[in-house]
Amino acid sequence: MKFVKFILSITGLLVASSGMAQDKVLNIYSARHYPTDEVMYSEFTKSSGIKINRVDADDAGILARLKAEGSASPADVILLVDAARLWRAEVDGLFLPVKSAKLEEAIPANLRAKPADNGGTAWFGLSTRARVIVYDKMKFSKTDVDSYEKLADAKFKSSLCVRSGSHPYNLSLFGAMIEHLGPQKTESWLKGLVDNMARSPKGGDTDQIKGVASGECGVALTNTYYLARLMRSSKPEDRAVTEKIAVVFPNQSSWGTHMNVAGGAVARHAKNTDNAVKFLEYLASPSAQNHFANGNNEWPTAKGVSFDNPALKAMTGGSFKSELIPISAVGMNQIKVQQMLDRVGFK
Repeated sequence: MKFVKFILSITGLLVASSGMAQDKVLNIYSARHYPTDEVMYSEFTKSSGIKINRVDADDAGILARLKAEGSASPADVILLVDAARLWRAEVDGLFLPVKSAKLEEAIPANLRAKPADNGGTAWFGLSTRARVIVYDKMKFSKTDVDSYEKLADAKFKSSLCVRSGSHPYNLSLFGAMIEHLGPQKTESWLKGLVDNMARSPKGGDTDQIKGVASGECGVALTNTYYLARLMRSSKPEDRAVTEKIAVVFPNQSSWGTHMNVAGGAVARHAKNTDNAVKFLEYLASPSAQNHFANGNNEWPTAKGVSFDNPALKAMTGGSFKSELIPISAVGMNQIKVQQMLDRVGFK
């Protein structure tokens, strides 16, 4: 049924593309499944007059569809929510490197692809999320969990909750750990995580946070925007969860907290290239960047953008040190990570 719906969506995009003037349409494949993004799409259409047609899927599904469609793909813009998948799509030639002075000025070099042979850039990071540690503040202290490495300590036996090791958020963190620790130490660390699990990996990041609050777990890994949602929720049960836990941005005294990147690119076979670049430039504008922060609790990537999200500010106390691992290195480590997970029994 999902495949049928997708085919119908694609048919709709093709009809829309052929039935409208090229300067008034933009076809987006998006892995951003956040209702709050609708405001940005509406604002772009209102300001530009360009109609947006969108197909939603996860990162892996989008990349598979782009490969299957080839040059017949109607996609103009690709939005993905994981750094390693952005890198993989670039390597597989699914993006069209483009030149944009606005994007190059706004987005720092470490949060976009390296320049291609034609001088263009294949993708741009548009928002980031920190991979942090939450813990039961009645059982542990901040110094117990102030680094990712400490999660493998014996003191956390039967205490760790985590989602699947093969989820992109974890694959990216583990790929970064290889850069910091080397393959052998990283595999030993992953084995330590398995030994410390309170239960088999399951659920999403919100489930891990609630597991700590309920006492099922003592510590857990989560992306910050999941925690921020609970902190900003009007539901008493969500606020009760946040009152029982504390959060740490790991490795502040060493390499910094791991950051995952959500980004955008122009599709290799885009039919509306100019409109696609205009849309990415819009997403790097102060208004859209503020929406990433205030609407979906992500950190903006554009230089000089300030925002007022009380949950994000409460977590950090103002600022924190973030990791600066090249995205390409994290991406290239994915196969190694998956092999390690299989060897140590990390499901």
